[in-house]
Amino acid sequence: MFSKSIKRGLALALASFLATQTALARTDQSDRRPRGPGIIRDAEIEGLLRIYSAPVFRAAGINVKSARVVVIGEPSINAFVADGQRIFVNSGLITRAPDPNTVIGVLAHESGHIAGGHLAKLNSALKEASTEAIVGTLFGIAAVVGGAASGNSEAARAGTGVVLGSQNSAQRGLLVYQRAMEATADESAMRYLEATHSSAKGMLGLFRVLANESLASTSGADPYAYSHPMPFDRMRALEATAMASAYYNKPDDPALVLRHKLAQAKLTGYLEPQQVFTKYPSSDNSAPSRYARAIAYFRRGDLGSAMPLIDSLTRDMPSYPYFWELKAQAYLENGKAREALPAIVKARSLLPSNALFEILHAQILLGTESVGGADQAIPLLKHARQDEPGQAEIYKFLGQAYGLKNDVAMAELSTAEFAYATGDGKLAGEKAARAKKYLRQGSPEWYRASDIEDAAAKK
Repeated sequence: MFSKSIKRGLALALASFLATQTALARTDQSDRRPRGPGIIRDAEIEGLLRIYSAPVFRAAGINVKSARVVVIGEPSINAFVADGQRIFVNSGLITRAPDPNTVIGVLAHESGHIAGGHLAKLNSALKEASTEAIVGTLFGIAAVVGGAASGNSEAARAGTGVVLGSQNSAQRGLLVYQRAMEATADESAMRYLEATHSSAKGMLGLFRVLANESLASTSGADPYAYSHPMPFDRMRALEATAMASAYYNKPDDPALVLRHKLAQAKLTGYLEPQQVFTKYPSSDNSAPSRYARAIAYFRRGDLGSAMPLIDSLTRDMPSYPYFWELKAQAYLENGKAREALPAIVKARSLLPSNALFEILHAQILLGTESVGGADQAIPLLKHARQDEPGQAEIYKFLGQAYGLKNDVAMAELSTAEFAYATGDGKLAGEKAARAKKYLRQGSPEWYRASDIEDAAAKK
């Protein structure tokens, strides 16, 4: 796991196993629980991360179709593995990474955790530790973090004392185990980068940033009370190997650099709109700058300023589907669904069968509030559901579509699906029971409504 600084990263020192175990409960819908608001779903960002991760996954022997990179809307630099083959990265990693190579290095490190089965091994080690040892370590780490964050060195030392206290042997054993995993993941990352003809310069550069940021917190600290090797130690351990590689000074592909900068601009536009006009002033006419400003303008309802910028982007890069997606979204979110249709059709012609584009297209069609639009939206949503079964909004839009068609049975069933997927068991049960009254008994839809009704009753 990479972390921005000790005061953030140390909070996950031993507790990282807890984060990886609970993250999906907050963020994923495959287990039918609500998705947390921090997860970013975006076709452009996800597409870029697939480009970054696919070669690394193949080098690590990881199934490219099974593994997935998930983005969390958090400005700090962080990444971790959860649920076996999912890598979670903070948006701050992307926005602060100076080049694609830096992000690729992080993904290589996290792939080392996946390939090494570290999550399962850590869970096994934790089962062997006493509850008292685990709790004692967590509270000790919290005290260290609190002391470091507040500048209270005595509190930090006291926290370290807890970690090294009565449960000393078990606690330190767990931390040693975790540090070994981190070192192994670093070494694996170096192999994957070499195999993919990628430079480790970005990964070392990130270690340097983290080391400098954590200097105040780690000065004089006991390295054995940490879950990760000390930042400068990590750099020294990898530097010689990295610099000996024939690919160390290999530059990133300029086309990939542009996509990286566009992704940074998009994330800034959506997540940090107050920073847009400082980072991307009107004097900067680059594509990323225009992209960020266009997003900031349309998000505050200023289509008059946004559309000329978007049109300039589609004119300069007409085959880039995400500019057309932005145009469609800008119109839709400002109540102009019909104006959005040509743009989303163009986007989908450039990137066919993308489920997120299909969902947006269906949403735009429903925005026309016509039966014809609903007829076109339903097959799009059903097709998107095959690739994105965990996207609860698909069921919400299906409910709207069937409602426009006055199909009460399917509207109620879709609403029950949406309520169940978002954790509202009471509403799910009520809507499923109502749907059964209109559905033919024994039909697949009737059985599905029954399943939801039964499952909701058990919640």
